[in-house]
Amino acid sequence: MPVAATTYQPHLLDPHSAEPRPVSPGNGRSFKLAELYELLDCHTVDVVRLTDELILIIDDVKRIKLLRKFRNPCYLNLLATYLWYQHEPTARGVDSIVGRAILCHDQQFR
Repeated sequence: MPVAATTYQPHLLDPHSAEPRPVSPGNGRSFKLAELYELLDCHTVDVVRLTDELILIIDDVKRIKLLRKFRNPCYLNLLATYLWYQHEPTARGVDSIVGRAILCHDQQFR
């Protein structure tokens, strides 16, 4: 059964920018790993589920407990962390998201 297309506009959340930046998958449907590595400046990704449909795609290496972030310098992504805390209150004070993140519909990452 084919997956229904979504019209959700993905956004890049960059800790160096005050505004989320709209981004789109190269094929118009779903991001490929190579695209994500380039957009997030990373080599591995992790998915943080916010709702049944919305996810954050983040650099997996940067999501290693608050005091043990691997890459230096690590810039706290306030917007991505805030969104995560709103949907996962137990993460507050335990972990945070640093670096770039992509907010998108879960069907946009296959």
